[in-house]
Parts: sequence; C-alpha cells; structure tokens
Amino acid sequence: MHCGRYIPIISRRDMLLRCANGFGAVALAALLNDRATSQQRSDNPLAPRRPHFEPKVRSVIFLYMDGGPSQVDTFDPKPRLDREHGRPIRTRVEPTQFNSIGTVMRCPWPFRRYGQSGIPVSDLFPFTAQHVDDLAVVRSVVSNFSEHTSANYFLHAGHGQQGRPSMGAWVTYGLGSECQNLPAFVVLDSGQIPPGGLDCFGSGFLPAAFQGSLFRSGNEPVADLRPAGNARNFQDKMGLIRRLDQASRERAGGGDALDAAIANFELAARMQTAVPELMDLTGETRATRRLYGLDDRVTEIYGQRCLIARQLVERGVRFVEVLCPPVGGDRWDQHSNLFEGHLANARATDKPVAALLTDLKARGLLNSTLVIWGGEFGRTPMAQGSDGRDHNPFGFTVWLAGGGIKGGTIYGATDDYGYHAIENKVEIHDLHATMLHLLGMEHTRLTYRFGGRDMRLTDVHGEVVQGILS
Repeated sequence: MHCGRYIPIISRRDMLLRCANGFGAVALAALLNDRATSQQRSDNPLAPRRPHFEPKVRSVIFLYMDGGPSQVDTFDPKPRLDREHGRPIRTRVEPTQFNSIGTVMRCPWPFRRYGQSGIPVSDLFPFTAQHVDDLAVVRSVVSNFSEHTSANYFLHAGHGQQGRPSMGAWVTYGLGSECQNLPAFVVLDSGQIPPGGLDCFGSGFLPAAFQGSLFRSGNEPVADLRPAGNARNFQDKMGLIRRLDQASRERAGGGDALDAAIANFELAARMQTAVPELMDLTGETRATRRLYGLDDRVTEIYGQRCLIARQLVERGVRFVEVLCPPVGGDRWDQHSNLFEGHLANARATDKPVAALLTDLKARGLLNSTLVIWGGEFGRTPMAQGSDGRDHNPFGFTVWLAGGGIKGGTIYGATDDYGYHAIENKVEIHDLHATMLHLLGMEHTRLTYRFGGRDMRLTDVHGEVVQGILS
C-alpha cells in the first residue's frame, strides 16, 4: 500500500518476461519493415528479390586472372620503360613482396590501337583487343595488400582477412537467383584454386545458402551428384526426404544451419538433372565450339569454362567466377621468365574471353551481364631478377564490359612508369560499389547485422565509379 493505492508486486521473472515480450514486439516490427531482412526468412533463401532500383544487369561473370597480370604489359603502355630499360628506376620505390628491386624493364610486346576508341592493347591479347569499344579499361585500381592470400580476400570480399562473405555471396544474398535448378553463385574451376582457398568464395557470416558452389572440370564437376537407382526409386526417396525435412523443421524450429542444409539437399536433387545437361557441350554448334577454342589444346580448358559461364547466365545464374587454367608456371605470378609465363597465360585465356564477349553480344546477353576481368594486383615496372616482375598493388588495370558500362573508355592513369595510380584512383571497394550499383543495389543499404553492427561488402568505404557508366 502507498498513498492509499494498491501497487501489485510482480516477481522478477514476470518483469523480465513482460520486458522481453515488449522488446521482441519492437524488434519484430522493425524486421517486418525491413524488406530485405523479412525476405531472407523465406523458405527459399535463393528466391528472386527486388533490387533497390532498376538494374542495368541481372548477372555477373568475373574472369579472375589469378596471380596478378602486369598492367604495363597488357593495357597500360609506358614509353618511358623503353627509354630507361636497364637503368635504375627514378621514383619512390615501395616495399614489395620480396624486395628484389632490379632495373627498369621494358614491355616485351608492342602495343597497337584498336577500334573506334583507339584504346592501346599489347600483342598479348589480339582477340580481346577486337572488343575494346565494349570495354571500360580502368588503369588506376589500387589494393591494400601486396601478398596473394590477403589480396585475394580483399578482392573477393572487401576485407584482407579470412572469413568475410565474398562478393558473389553478397550479390545472391541481396538478389537471390532467377534459376532454381542451379546454384546462384558458381565458381568454375579451370584446374587450380587461388591462394586463400575456397574461403575466397565463402558466405562468411551470411547464411550458408549463399556460398559459392565449385564446379570442377572433368566428368564429375560436382562430387556425389549422380543419383543411385532408377527414376522411381529416386522419386520415392525424394518424397521421404521431404517428409523427414518437414518433420525436422517442426521439431527443431528451423535455423540457418538446418534450413541451409535442407535447401542445399533440395537444390542438389534438382542439379542431378540440370548439371549434366549444362556440362554437355555437344549441343553447341561446331562454329560456337570453334569460336571458344575447344578445338585447340591450348585454349580448350578455359574455352569450356567461358562457354559454360555463358550457359549459366543464360539460365539465370546470378554470379559466375571463372578461374585460370594451370599454365605459365605459376598463374600470372611471374617473378621470373615474364615473357614465357605471361605469354602462356594469354594464349590460354585471350581467345575464350573474346569468344565470351562475342557470344554474349550475339545472343543479346551482354546488355544484361556485367563482365569483369582482372587480378588481385599488378606488377612492378622494374625487374625482379633479370626477367620477372614483383607484386604491385599501387596502380594496376581491371576492365569491365556489359550493361551500363561506357565502352571504349579509359579511366584513370598511372605515372610514367605505370607504378602508382595518380589520376582517378579506384579502390577495390569502389569496384564493388559499382558492381552492386549496376545490379540495382545501393551498396550502403545491402547490409547484414553481425557482431553488433550492420556489415556490408564495402564496409564504410566505396563510391560508384561514375566515369565508366553509360
């Protein structure tokens, strides 16, 4: 009793229960107002979702040049290297991976101008050079890391440490997939996994359904995919599995691990039909197979992967990454014998890359696909030893093509040595922001609550590179 009024005494348990329910209602209201969060709770995490605004493209193909191709030997000619070949470099020298600093080294290949835009390309890429009017060549990309593993994580996930979601996972988290018979995020293995391993394609703290699915070369691209028994037995098994899955959901109440496992098993069942059909290239015309170089031992492996990449986006797969074949000694990572190593990599990839651009354009798919070509960093303008180049994250080249890209464009510049970016510097976060923008997503709004804060691919960085957009 107090001042003539009765005040009921509640137990501590009742107080906590009432408070918890109240806070829970507030949280639920916030979640229901958040379209992206409420959609992630769908029974199908890969169901198509609306972007933030009208997109320019529906899919991404990332042609990952593992190891770091040299910008001054490919798309960024520097006459000063010819004039000072064999002399000490006359500029500030940054610490490199091995700190083996040699003299200035010229490009072994001549550059020629192509297309109406007149963009110069070295003789390493005679086929890709025919498409320069579709390319935006960004010469001023920089990275925060000069070592392969950290640089790979940074390129793929916007963070130099292991365990963050890759860009393919973020894209599929934000947009889902237009194809329900294949994974939304596919990595086409051409024979070697980059430093950093499969975590380059992982989902990190995002739900497990958004991680990349590795398709290997050979007769069995996905392990244990072939169904056992006849079609009738298979359907009976699938019916039983669905009933057991539903019972598990009802008993355990769902959860990321359970829901992701069920979704993955259901997708795997559909893939048992879709993947063999996808990987069987006999249905392609002889002209198409020849275009991709499938009739040539040098280009056959990468040509197959590029052709499959086209088929994947044709079927509505959201994000495809194509890995390099095992040629050239050690990927594009030529610390010695640059001429032979870069030449071998270029011969294996140039014709298939050009074929992919040609094929996408002929089928009307280039307008709805963003193609990105590049590595985790570039190479130094001075030699390592007598005939190699060390890692250079201070200014290198990446090109983009497809919907929303201003073709025939050179953006940014490096210094006279091709060493440091000096004009319109483009961070990796900027590339990610631009990719998301073309897919119809505002990078600052694509978030996931983890560890007490809203996480995103671009972290607290990133600006859309307007200068390469049409």
